[in-house]
Amino acid sequence: MADGLTGGNVARGAASFSLSNRLERALFQVAWVLLAAWTPAPLHRWRIAVLRLFGAQVAWNARLHGSARIWRPATLSIGAEALIGRGAGLYSMDRIDIGAGAVVSQRAHLCTGSHRLDDPEFRLITAPIRVAPRAWIAAEAFVGPGVSVGHGAVVAARAVTMRNVPPWQIVAGNPARQIGQRDLRSLPGATARHGPAREQEDSDARAEAGVY
Repeated sequence: MADGLTGGNVARGAASFSLSNRLERALFQVAWVLLAAWTPAPLHRWRIAVLRLFGAQVAWNARLHGSARIWRPATLSIGAEALIGRGAGLYSMDRIDIGAGAVVSQRAHLCTGSHRLDDPEFRLITAPIRVAPRAWIAAEAFVGPGVSVGHGAVVAARAVTMRNVPPWQIVAGNPARQIGQRDLRSLPGATARHGPAREQEDSDARAEAGVY
């Protein structure tokens, strides 16, 4: 389990979330089904407008498919030109921040909630997820609570990662392990990804993502 998990409601037998939180989410789910889930793929801006109405911070030029499953928009931010694929799950009990140009592919699942295994009450714990700019969460991958996926990193298809992924690293498997290093030579500003220039860029990206 990733570091930084925080306890949910500590009162025995109490609901994990407030009544206002539950009503807000119920209203959003109704609105999403009626106004967004069925809409044609090109209507990204319309779906973004629905999310922003419920408190999400989403860039207007992001792309998000109607079949994406979002738990709570108010704890979600999506940067410019990011893509949320068909059937992707954003289980935003805690914050989910997706950087500019990042991709969350079809049926990938970002989950900010879990339960304390050593707690007889099995109470909820949550921690935020951060997907840095240009990172790629591939199809059906799972990203657990408290994970930061670094700048340009890749979580391969069906991988399960419960730990931070450093910038430009490629991880795969369950549990996810490094299998390679990504080198995006064609990206603006990324042509000199060797030697001191690359080391400085990686150092800056790690500092930005909180990954060392």
